[in-house]
Order: sequence, then C-alpha cells, then structure tokens
Amino acid sequence: MQKKLYRSEKNKIIGGVCGGLAEYFDIDPSIVRIVFALAFFTEGFGLLLYIILWIILPTSSSIEKESGEIIEENKEEIKTKVTEVARNIKTEVKTDTKSKKK
Repeated sequence: MQKKLYRSEKNKIIGGVCGGLAEYFDIDPSIVRIVFALAFFTEGFGLLLYIILWIILPTSSSIEKESGEIIEENKEEIKTKVTEVARNIKTEVKTDTKSKKK
C-alpha cells in the first residue's frame, strides 16, 4: 500500500500541515512544528512553505478529489481561518483597550 501525504484533520493546530507530515513520516508532530518554527524564525521561509503546503495538500477526507478542487477548498479554508484570527485579535484589542481605560 502506498502512503499518501495529506493534511491531518485530527492532529491539527492551524491547517494540519505539520500533523500530516508527522503522520506521513511516522514521527511526533511536535518535532515537525518545532522545525517549522525554527525555519520561520531563523531563515524566514517556514511560514511561506507552510502556506504553500496548506494550499496544495489535500485533507485526509479529500484525497480523491481533483487538484483544482482541493486548492479551491484549501484557499477558502485559509480565508476563513485568517478572518477568524483577525476577528479574535480585534476582540482582544478592544477588550484590552477598554480594560486599560478603567
């Protein structure tokens, strides 16, 4: 049986990229996350690589779909996640600002 690389839906913090890579290579996901963090903070390419993999890798439930469909779904997921994070940051800033005024 051939192993397939995909984004994990059960071992996911942001997009499931690190979880999927860990499952593929049969290693602890924390190790993959540390490698991506180090790549981000030392060379700066970790974030770019993560985003590219998030866009092109299917989730485990969408492996059988066409590439174009996978990419469109992943772009929508990224858009939703970014919007959610931005909304949370906005809420936190408002809450922090109100608490400092008191």
